Order: sequence, then C-alpha cells, then structure tokens
Amino acid sequence: MGEFADKLAAQSPAFQRAYLGSLAPSLVKSGKLEKYYQTLTDFDFITAKINYSEFGVQPLIDDYDLIHGEETLNYSEYNSEKVKILKLIQGALRLSAHILVTDKQQLASQLHGRLLNQKKPEEIKALLAQIKQRTTNPWLCALTPSLTPPGGRLLRTLNGHSYSVNAVAVTPNGQQVISASRDNTLKVWNLATGEEQFTLNGHSDSVNAVAVTPNGQQVISASSDKTLKVWNLATGEELFTLNGHSHSVNAVAVTPNGQQVISASSDKTLKVWNLATVEEQFTLNGHSDWVNAVAVTSNGQQVISASSDKTLKVWNLATGEEQFTLNGHSYSVNAVAVTPNGQQVISASNDSTLKVWNLATGEEQFTLNGHSDPVNAVAVTPNGQQVISASDDNTLKVWNLATGEEQFTLNGHSSYVNAVAVTPNGQQVISASSDKTLKVWNLATGEELFTLNGHSYSVNAVAVTPNGQQVISASDDNTLKVWNLATGEEQFTLNGHSDSVNAVAVTPNGQQVISASWDNTLKVWNLATGEEQFTLNGHSNWVKAVAVTPNGQQVISASNDKTLKVWNLATGEEQFTLNGHSSYVNVVAVTPNGQQVISASASWDKTLKVWNLATGEEQFTLNDHSDSVNAVAVTPNGQQVISASDDNTLKVWNLATGEEQFTLNGHSDPVNAVAVTPNGQQVISASWDNTLKVWNLATGEEQFTLNGHSDSVNAVAVTPNGQQVISASSDKTLKVWNLVTGEIIATFTGEGSINCCAVAPDHMTIVAGEESGRVHFLRLEGMREESTEKKFYLPKISLRLMFTSGKVLIDKV
Repeated sequence: MGEFADKLAAQSPAFQRAYLGSLAPSLVKSGKLEKYYQTLTDFDFITAKINYSEFGVQPLIDDYDLIHGEETLNYSEYNSEKVKILKLIQGALRLSAHILVTDKQQLASQLHGRLLNQKKPEEIKALLAQIKQRTTNPWLCALTPSLTPPGGRLLRTLNGHSYSVNAVAVTPNGQQVISASRDNTLKVWNLATGEEQFTLNGHSDSVNAVAVTPNGQQVISASSDKTLKVWNLATGEELFTLNGHSHSVNAVAVTPNGQQVISASSDKTLKVWNLATVEEQFTLNGHSDWVNAVAVTSNGQQVISASSDKTLKVWNLATGEEQFTLNGHSYSVNAVAVTPNGQQVISASNDSTLKVWNLATGEEQFTLNGHSDPVNAVAVTPNGQQVISASDDNTLKVWNLATGEEQFTLNGHSSYVNAVAVTPNGQQVISASSDKTLKVWNLATGEELFTLNGHSYSVNAVAVTPNGQQVISASDDNTLKVWNLATGEEQFTLNGHSDSVNAVAVTPNGQQVISASWDNTLKVWNLATGEEQFTLNGHSNWVKAVAVTPNGQQVISASNDKTLKVWNLATGEEQFTLNGHSSYVNVVAVTPNGQQVISASASWDKTLKVWNLATGEEQFTLNDHSDSVNAVAVTPNGQQVISASDDNTLKVWNLATGEEQFTLNGHSDPVNAVAVTPNGQQVISASWDNTLKVWNLATGEEQFTLNGHSDSVNAVAVTPNGQQVISASSDKTLKVWNLVTGEIIATFTGEGSINCCAVAPDHMTIVAGEESGRVHFLRLEGMREESTEKKFYLPKISLRLMFTSGKVLIDKV
C-alpha cells in the first residue's frame, strides 16, 4: 500500500466515509485541480473508494465527471491534457464496471489490462507501476493488450441476464434501457450508470421483443409463451396480458400516438390491439410463414412486416388491408425499420444482407453487403442518415443510408448480436447479444486506432513449447499463430489450412508444430521459421485431435471419419490406419513410454480403445460409458487412463488389463475436460455443471468441489509444481485455484467465452484463448512463498522456527 492507504487505514470508518465521499468534490470546488488530478490517478484512492461498502465503482466513475463543469475551465490549474488522462482512467473503469460491481478483487487486473497499450502517457505509466507495487492480493497481470481499451466506441457492458438477450428498447427520454431475454424476464437499466433498476417477471417462456409507449410510461413485451404483456415502467408492475396468438409472439410495435399495439407471431399473422381497451381490433393475414418483425411508419398509417417466407408486406393500418409485398431476399427476413421521414424501409435477412426499399413504390433501392452471417436486427438513427445492423457474425455495422456504404464495424460481442436500438439523441447505440450482455456504444467517436492480440475468430487450442519460450494458438480463422511467451508478441502466422484449426501439438524437442483441421488434413510446421514442411493427407473428414509420441518420431491423428492414423514425422508418410470405432473419434493420447495409443469416441460408439502403437493392433476396448467420451488423461506412470464423458461421469481404467477400476460420480452435467497432477495422485475434472472436482486417484473419492464459475467449465490445466489448477469457462473467466485448499487465488474476466488454457513451465505464466479470438497472456503476481511457523516457549526466551524453501531459520521473538 502507498502513503494514502496507510493514512486512511488509521482513521475511523466515519472519517473514511466522509473523506472518500467529499475529497474529489471539495478539491474541484476549491479550485485545487492539481491535487484533484493526483487523487484520481492514485491507485490507493481508486482502490479505497471502490472497496468502501457505501461507494463502489459508479460513485468513483462520477468523480471523474466533476472536472467537466463550466466553471472549472476558468481555474488556473485546469489542464486539458490531464483531463484527457482522467477520461482514459474513467473509461477503463466504466468498461469494467459490470465486473467490478460483483468482484472488486479484479480491480488490478482489469484496470491494468485496459490501460496497457503501446502509447501510454507518463501518468498512465505511473498508475500501472502503482498497480504492480501496491496490489497486495494475488492477481493476474496482463502482459499484452487483450482487453478493449478506453477511448473507443465501446462505453459500457450491461450484465445480468442468465441467457441470451433477444431485444432492447430505449425510453423516449433516453434515460432507461429495457432488455428482453430468453431467461423469461425483462430488465430495466439506468443508461447513465449501467445499473439494473428492476426485473419484470411474468412470462413463462423466452421474451422475444420489447417496445415502449411514446409517453415512456408503459412497456410492451412479446413472448414465446404466446402472449404480450403491458407493464408500468415506473413501478415495474404488470398491467395486463394480451392473449390471442396461437404460437410464439416474435415482435411488437407501438403506433406514434400510443393508442395501438401491433404484434407479429409464428402463427403467420399480425394482430392490432387497442392499448386503452386491451381488445384485439383485427388480424393481418397474408404471410405463409412466421412473422418475425414489425414496424410502423412515423405518421402511423402503415405497418411493415417481415417474415420467414422471404418477404415483407406493407399494410394499411386503418383498414388492415395489404398494400403490396416487397420481394428480393433469398432467405428469411428477420427485421425491419422505417426511416423517420417514412420514405424508406430497411430490411435484414438470413441471406446476410440488408435491403433499402422505397416505401412509396415498393422498389428495392440497393443492398447493403458486408455481414458474413444472418442479419438479425436493424435500426435507423433519428436524423435518418445512418443504419445500424446486428448479425450472427458477432458484430454490428454502421452504414451511410444515402450512399449504402459501410462506415465502420462495432466489435465486442462474443456471440450473435440479436437486437439494436439507438438513443433519441442519436449519440449512442445499445446492442443485445446471445453472450447474455448488452453493450453501450458511442456512435460519434472517431476512428479507433488500437489493435488487440488475437485471431479474427474463436481460439480452439493453445500449446506451450517444452522450453516455455513460445505459445502456439489455433483458431476458427483457419490459422495458427506463434507468440513469444515472455513478451506476448506475435512472431508469425501459420497460413495454409482452408478451414478451422481444431488442435495443435508440439514435438518434444520444440522444433515442430502439428496442426489438425476441419479441412481433413494435418500440417507440419517448422517452428523456427514458420514454414510449412508438409501436409498429411489421408482422412476423409474433419481431423479432431492430434498427439505426438514422446520420441517425436510419430504423429497420431483422430478424425470424424471414425479412424486414427499413424504418421512418420520425418517423411510425412502414413504408416497405418487404426480402424475399429463406429463413430467420430474425438480424442487421442499416447502413453509416456510411447507404446500405446488411447482413443475415445462419440455418439453411439461411447468407447475408448487401446492400441499397440508398434503393430497398430487394437489391444482392448474400454466399454462402460453411456454417452460420448470427451476427454482422456493418462497418469504420469502410464498405468492408468481417466476418461470424461457426456454421461456426467469419469472412469478410471487399468491400462495394463483394460479393467475399469472405479467410476467418479458427482457431476450433474457432461464432463468436458480432465487433468492429472504431476505426482499422479489427483484428478481434476471440468464440467458443464459450472464446477470442477478434485478426486483422489488412489481411492476414487471426491476430495472437494471447486465452485465459482457461473457457466460451463471448458478446460483445465495443472501447474507443473502441482500446486495450482487453472480453469477456463464460458462465463468469460479464467480462474486460478489452490489445489490444497480449493480456494480461488485469482480471477481474470475476458470479453468472451474462454475455450482453452495452458500454463508455462515457470508455473506463473498462463495463456488463454477466447471465443472472440483474443489470446490473453497473463502472469500470476503477488504470490508469496508459503511458510510453516511454530513458536516454542522456553523458561527465559522464546524462539521462532520458520521452515521455508527447505531451510530452517531460528530467531528470537
């Protein structure tokens, strides 16, 4: 801790509260801006205010706004450059606010990770140094920029739904956001602070759409439970339910006068409701498939609907008559928006395009191409000049409506973007995603100039070389990347595969990398030069896994073609094929002596097989799992194999006899991954039930459960010293656990599901790959050497014996 923290800790709680609450305002009010700048760049002050129970992250963020008053410009100590520094720190805190509100222990890792970039002002460098010097608890320190930094278009993340967020709306005054989710709820948020105000409970199925009345007093929601509900926005109370549809209600719109509601349903109809009487006025029939979206013109005279029948229809709202149909999309039309002047319609489709239509004539004006996956949502800015689209490619795009040109892309979500809304002032965009979050974006921010480490699509595997100097990552972007582990810098990209790269292995001498791909091939690369040495062709379907023998002479591959193949690594020739599985082969492992291969299969096969590597003969089949086998691990002595399965169990097998020794029961969902400690005494399993479990391998007993993740645990690694476990989860976190106590040592939250992780030989450096494509290089800081201390009291003196690093130290007490 620094001087500020020491002095504050010596004061009473009442003084601490008053001091932390009034310090920044009093400094600004008195014109002591230099002291204000120093305070808000002091890590001790930042830490103290966030950790004080009556404050937290948002009051701290508010402190940084105090400098923006008109009177401050006249103060002699006003410094525009230092104000920019404060905005960066505030922006970093705002970007991580949704994390810090629930886990204040991540302050150091989040603030450091977001402020770490190539062009750091001196004040930022000083703050980063303070973070390292003054953080007393263990924390995960980013070695390279891999979190979204402040100063860009992303402002804030709203986190709280437990499933996909399907829809979003903004109140007419721009102060509140309402989100609708597959978790059957709606949530109301304060847009300025990002705080959740309350939850609207009442639907019994997914909530698909939401609209707000023009007076901002009521919210209308549409659900898969076949109903719409009307809510009082001030109180959160449900006012009434609109029944009438026979299938899921997918969309809802309110007329500009607030008197009518129009709903769209999977029953192929739209319905028009009187909001005052809650009566259905009439039904709009005409579509031949689900109706997915609906919009109303600004004059309230026309309704436009979008359907899975590939068309849009324009209806007269007064009469309910269909005026004309807009044909042009080649797949389902998912969304529709109308320009404020009512002259143009913009549609979004599963054909990955948007189309702009002339509403008066029904003619298509032009197509907006750019997304690589279905487009789910579209919105128009209040001035009618820009269109914002949301897609399954995890991005939003902003388009110039006059020219049809793409202006820029908003990257940040780690899954499908389902909905988008624009604030009434046209300055902010709010997006809703299947990654369970909403994000708030600044539409007016200039060009973003930062680059983050990583791939352009999901990272599927990471491996560390035996000497601990390099990391290799494999991605859905069809490439591998080689990184310097000490600096986190990318050394080169390995291009050559034509489809996703699923797995990677490094030879024991660290000179070659072998990659496995959905393009049905493996490739062997020279790690020193990055050159492809040769391609291993032979599989007729995706290659799912790869292993190298301990002597580095052979490669074994596993494929969806139900076979394994053994290759000569020196020549690239196939030696033989291992046939026997009746379904996809998911996993392959080699025993430490290099004499046996273990494979595991999916689907109806559900078995493991043990093969003689010298002859290619099957030695025996390990039957007893009742579902797919996802992972295997071999003990260091090569005597046992542990399998993890979709049947929620692990099994321990005697590798010499093929007999099952015992079943590890305890998980309530499929087991995704398994690891064995270096001493071979413990097994750690990772599951879809959000937990890890630690098992005694000698007895098969569960020692304890590692609770802390809020979503599926995808990967697990054990440090070479066997003292810590690292877990990677779909909850976007990587956690380090104490294997002795089962306690969490440190947590790092990324920006997407973390799929894979690896730990370096130094026990402290960790690499993690995200679904977003980011690669995180982290170092565990703040770990103290554990010591065992006992006191011995003699008649006249006391001696203290300390056992540390194998030495005994004796001193007087």
